[in-house]
Amino acid sequence: MKQWRLVAIFSLGVAVAAIIIGRLFYLQVLEGKFYQSQALGQQTGFAEVQGARGEIFFDNSKETLGAEGSGEIKSLAINTDAWIVSAVPQNIKDKNAFADAVSKPLGYTKEDLLNKLKESDTYVILKKGVDAATTDALRKLNIDGLSFENSPERYYPQESLAAQVIGFVGGQNTGQYGVEAYYNDILAGKKGIKQNLKGLDLIGANQTEQNLDGSDLYLTIDYNIQYQAEALLKQAHKDIDIDSGQIIVIKPDSGRILAMANYPSFNPNDYGKETSFEVFQNSTVQKLFEPGSVFKPFTMAMGLQEGKITPESTFTDTGSVTIGPNTLYNFDREKYGFSDMSRILEKSINTGAVFVEQKIPHATFFDYVNKFGFNDKTGIDVQGEVSSNNDRLKKGADFDYATASFGQGIELTPIQLVKAFCVFADGGKMPSPYIVEKTVNGSDEQDVKPQTSDPVISEQTASEVTKMMINVVEKGFGSSARVPGYYLAGKTGTAEVPMENQKGYYSDRTIQSFIGFGPALNPKFLILVKFDNPKVPKSSLSAAPVFKKMAQYIINYWQIPPDYSVSTK
Repeated sequence: MKQWRLVAIFSLGVAVAAIIIGRLFYLQVLEGKFYQSQALGQQTGFAEVQGARGEIFFDNSKETLGAEGSGEIKSLAINTDAWIVSAVPQNIKDKNAFADAVSKPLGYTKEDLLNKLKESDTYVILKKGVDAATTDALRKLNIDGLSFENSPERYYPQESLAAQVIGFVGGQNTGQYGVEAYYNDILAGKKGIKQNLKGLDLIGANQTEQNLDGSDLYLTIDYNIQYQAEALLKQAHKDIDIDSGQIIVIKPDSGRILAMANYPSFNPNDYGKETSFEVFQNSTVQKLFEPGSVFKPFTMAMGLQEGKITPESTFTDTGSVTIGPNTLYNFDREKYGFSDMSRILEKSINTGAVFVEQKIPHATFFDYVNKFGFNDKTGIDVQGEVSSNNDRLKKGADFDYATASFGQGIELTPIQLVKAFCVFADGGKMPSPYIVEKTVNGSDEQDVKPQTSDPVISEQTASEVTKMMINVVEKGFGSSARVPGYYLAGKTGTAEVPMENQKGYYSDRTIQSFIGFGPALNPKFLILVKFDNPKVPKSSLSAAPVFKKMAQYIINYWQIPPDYSVSTK
């Protein structure tokens, strides 16, 4: 009997142990994650966090000190530590004492701050954009009812330099204009949830923290070339009273924008003080204009490419040409007589451009307008690029195509003109212009790969037009752009400005420009100088001399060897 009792007790113990072990197995293994999460939930705090906005930088060009660049990276847009200082009036025990302590550091009078506290019992913003030093001083006062919220602000250390290229960050921390707007989704920091376990960061050695910060942008803009371009525009305003102006410098083989300068400019740190939104616009990509005689090399290229003319073809200029009821004249009604094709560009002969255009069918002419990209956006990576379909020309008659041959009655933007002109500097191909060189987010670095079109014209045609434009600078109307020791190729342009109703042109306004590249036989840079309404009669007196200064600066800066020696006698 005793043995039976022992067996029963032992069996009962085994059964109880089995039940306990089974329960433990169920709780710790099968349902372990559920109870673990419940426990953590009681100890973990969650907070929404916002990643920092990416910053914007630029460097001096790679040509300065070889392939690695100068290493002198400068900041264009950065984030500064700033705070919102607020009050919860219902938590303030002594409002007079509160005002005595807080008013002066925040720039209030005591009376104004007390009135501010009357706006609400629950929450009053006292001041935004308070610097870290002031915030720390206020914290040390340890005053009830005073609260602080970190609110980083965008700061532009270079102030007005390249302002239209950069744009600015406006309301709701959103990019406005320029690359700030175009790349807003890439620059903007992401929102996420941060966990803390009783004050200890759960994201520690055994977990990977997600990077919520936006990507940094590194631009193609060269600081020194951009600075020089903007300085030349400011000087042009003083010297010849331009209403506005633009200078673009590009690498014609790759499309890298080295300078994109606008006058007038603005300080993006104080954008709210501007009274006109127009100053925020980047005129190099956002404003159309009729280019005038800088279009003539394209007309010449059409004729050469189609086999309608050769460089040796000739015509006799009488100073005018009549098309139907209309008569077209040369600038200042000059008569040049017997001329070859090169002389048409050297002396910028309007009737000579018409002579070439009349050999080309209208459909073919317009097809080249398409090929050169004048009816499409370039795709440059800044906000707000515009383009024209040039429908007026497409539907036009003989007279419309005649005026288009010398750049009137056809619309384009400065960046379209620059892209298309690269066709002469790059053997018939056109690069896609771009502003951002690379994006960087932590260890992830993405370089932009330059893109180039298929040939639009042959290398021979590009070479023949280039030779003509060298003559423009060496012995034509572009001689004021000449840099001794270097062959430069370029073209002057003085265009009339159409009235807003498109029923004529202003008699007292012009757009004057010069576009060219150098060294002409091995191009390293291409420059467009465009002036809106300078107070001189023609571009050989305005834009061409400024082109010379810009070209000379780059030649010296990059230490480009000369094409020929210059006599010192």
